Amino acid sequence: MINFAHSEIFMVGIFTSLFALHGLGIDQGDPTLGGLALVGTLVAVSLVAMLASGLTAVAMERIAYRPLRRRGAPRLAALITAIGVSLFLQELFAARYGRDELGFPRVLEKRQLAEVAGANIRADKVLVVVAALVLMVALDRFVNRSRLGRGIRATAQDAETATLMGVNIDRVVMLTFLLGGLLAGAAGTLYGVFFEAARYNIGFLPGIKAFTAAVLGGIGNIRGALVGGLSLGLLENWGSTVLGGEWKDVFAFTVLVLVLMFRPTGLLGESLGKARA
Repeated sequence: MINFAHSEIFMVGIFTSLFALHGLGIDQGDPTLGGLALVGTLVAVSLVAMLASGLTAVAMERIAYRPLRRRGAPRLAALITAIGVSLFLQELFAARYGRDELGFPRVLEKRQLAEVAGANIRADKVLVVVAALVLMVALDRFVNRSRLGRGIRATAQDAETATLMGVNIDRVVMLTFLLGGLLAGAAGTLYGVFFEAARYNIGFLPGIKAFTAAVLGGIGNIRGALVGGLSLGLLENWGSTVLGGEWKDVFAFTVLVLVLMFRPTGLLGESLGKARA
């Protein structure tokens, strides 16, 4: 199942990060933090955002998707439900916090650390790259090495056989949503720190690009999603340099169409296909 409402779980992470910073007394215009205060603030805000996004994702699965799964509803019903949940969460936040963009307090100074081949290496960019790699490695190790991770892979490959082998499908699906929510919360914090903005529909474009990256790398392949995301980012920046910045977001849709036409299994193929082979 492709959860198109995951972009709103990401949006919840951004707003929760904003509220957490305000709760810590860090408002727009406050001086940039440094040293242990910065590290402690980022960790605390990330944990709160991850918890909020994780619980929202679990609630979404229990309320919206589990009843459909138990009734044997077709996948199209789940897709329509995902779109409905996405619009519901967007309008809920729009009604409460308005449709205008909210400023995000600056907690990390955007200073240049170095310049490599004309590229500006900033502290916030390093934070995003390092955090993304750490989270990806942790997720990959969990799914491939832990007992619960094996349950996730078994359910994805063949749910009926996994049930006969003693796997609790409801528990595995809930755990998958929880993991996705935790990662979305962490991503929301990083997005807020980097772009310093929050808006009710801020998750739409990142959600489309995340789906494109997953298709580009190979649906079902965690490492492929990482490769797909990096490849898509490079293509977007190359395109905006050659054709102009207004064409940057067009590349995500163009790449998605081309991959589906010529290589629907993605760059690294599909891990489930390898397992069946």
